[in-house]
Amino acid sequence: MREPIVSAHTERTVESRGADRGSAVTVIGLGSMGGALAGAVLEAGYPTTVWNRTAGKAEPLVRRGAARAATVAEAVSASPTVIACVLDYRTLREILSTAGDALAGRTVVNLTNGTPAEASETAAWVEGHGARYLDGGIMAVPEMIGGAESLVLYSGSAEAFEAVEPVLRRFGSAMYLGADPGLASLHDLALLAGMYGLFSGFLHAVALVGTEGVRATEFTSSLLIPWLQAMTATLPEAAAQIDAGEYAATGSRLDMQAVALANIVEASRSQGIRPDLMLPIQALVERRVAKGGGGEDIAAVVEEVRG
Repeated sequence: MREPIVSAHTERTVESRGADRGSAVTVIGLGSMGGALAGAVLEAGYPTTVWNRTAGKAEPLVRRGAARAATVAEAVSASPTVIACVLDYRTLREILSTAGDALAGRTVVNLTNGTPAEASETAAWVEGHGARYLDGGIMAVPEMIGGAESLVLYSGSAEAFEAVEPVLRRFGSAMYLGADPGLASLHDLALLAGMYGLFSGFLHAVALVGTEGVRATEFTSSLLIPWLQAMTATLPEAAAQIDAGEYAATGSRLDMQAVALANIVEASRSQGIRPDLMLPIQALVERRVAKGGGGEDIAAVVEEVRG
């Protein structure tokens, strides 16, 4: 790790960095993720200004060389690139609305989690104040920021992405998805949906075997992970079926899988655990079978999800 830019006993001010402003970065929001983002740009040597509603959260970054802004307007004015990572989009708008005319000419990179509609509304609001806008979805936890496994998705102004990409690469891989500001959020939430589906299956599986005293660690390492890895190998084929809209079974028929799901639910109840995590997929599979899809693959259930 490189040495701090300044002594821990010296606080840089925004005014002291005027000559650096062409490459400067401002980070608004210093929670665990915002702090990690600010730390990454500091580590890369960018002059960095930070602001947080709870001013004390800036202290570790100030000790590392960041400049502390007293107001949002001061923070925004300090840098051409403003990165925000706060609780939600409403909070972001409340914060940035206090910047006044300072937003004009800046690039705002919003890494707050939200919905595609919120991203599009915020893009229009930011652009209405004369700034360029990028929305982002962080596919990493704070400890991963800056590492090889960190991925951040971006959408919005292509011009803005090209201009600030060197900064964004400091957070990890940077993938630009297109000009629609809502695309990053859409992909972010889709990936999280896949993750939560995986977690749901994991939680139900370990609860089920746990009723007979099987340890979750042993079951997960020896059986569940190898099984899930084998199953993920089938996803490209399922994706191809979905793109083609052709679902004829090449493996287990959907009517057979409906029976398996019913058995999982019955066994769960018999073992004294709640089947809640399994009920939604069971209902969708049974609905598809009732429509005549018993001879299809599991990929066909996407049509029931689509409604």
